[in-house]
Amino acid sequence: MGTAERYEAPTAGDAEHQAVQRSPEALDHDIPARGGGTGPAGRTAEEQPHYRPLWIEEPARRRRMPDPVRTAAVRAVLIIAVTLIQAMVAFLCTLAGSWLAFPMVLSSVASTVAATWAALDVWVTRQVWNQRNGVVSVPSSTARALRRERRRARRQARAAERAQQRIQRRGGAGRLSHP
Repeated sequence: MGTAERYEAPTAGDAEHQAVQRSPEALDHDIPARGGGTGPAGRTAEEQPHYRPLWIEEPARRRRMPDPVRTAAVRAVLIIAVTLIQAMVAFLCTLAGSWLAFPMVLSSVASTVAATWAALDVWVTRQVWNQRNGVVSVPSSTARALRRERRRARRQARAAERAQQRIQRRGGAGRLSHP
């Protein structure tokens, strides 16, 4: 059922359409439930309609931006919005042949410079915050596994070198048995 259909005045055919029992599992509200429910009067406790919440809270996928970065981002969005409005007003004044067109074009140019600065400010603020406070980096499991393998190879190389030196110290000069 579309939005237009939802807000139209009910007609005689809509009354019987609304009397059909809905399945709580049905994502589309036009799909009737299994079984032949005759209407609200004959429903049991199991057949009562199931109301789903409008939204479900989910944990955030990414962490929240730091306060200085968020402040710079909000400031940038506001400045860019004002710049776009000024540019639109300048364009419309130019089409209308108004005397206000020239001052609006000049202010739009200045506003574009400010919007560019604001966007760069977000990037710089983010970089500075990361440099001062550090970035929490969690190495991936593949990087961890590679480091573990390298460590194991270095340990084996050192053990082999120590074994070779031990053989040489015993006077075998690299031979395992004496003649």
